Amino acid sequence: MRKLAAYTIPFVGLKIGSHEFEYEIGKEFFEDFEYEDFNSAALHADVVLEKKSTMMELFFEISGTVNVNCDLTNEPFDMPIDGSLRLVVNFGDEFNDENEELLILPHGEYEINIAQYVYEIIVLAVPHKRIHPGIEDGTLKSDVLDKLEELSPKGTYEDNDNEENIDPRWNKLKNLLNDK
Repeated sequence: MRKLAAYTIPFVGLKIGSHEFEYEIGKEFFEDFEYEDFNSAALHADVVLEKKSTMMELFFEISGTVNVNCDLTNEPFDMPIDGSLRLVVNFGDEFNDENEELLILPHGEYEINIAQYVYEIIVLAVPHKRIHPGIEDGTLKSDVLDKLEELSPKGTYEDNDNEENIDPRWNKLKNLLNDK
């Protein structure tokens, strides 16, 4: 976690007003969190800290690409990522981060580490199902796709609706519904 020290912002010496921070995020960032779903990452984070007299606001804007494997073909591809977060930082008697938009720091704190928030924004911006864009537009040629097409059922549900295509065992089961 020593590498994540770059994401620590010492706010005690900052003047009241807006302060901008920029971070370039690569695969090493995710290795510190032991997150291995990304083959590589090229992300840029813009963080604006708005310091006020009794509180602070942090605005995160993250964009770039992460290289992931397709869930269908396992082919690697670059997925665009865009994420943002607004975090209000207030001061209180004890640390509290239960609310995702409000962070309460103890009164004596003088710095904040934003690495966890950057990590969460990026990971949550990745769709649950990762599908290669070449599959959607039909340009991806893959052995896996060819095998899936070969093994897919032929015809549609309506084609199987004729009485002659139905397995006779199903007809016997339908009779059970009628025999009361």
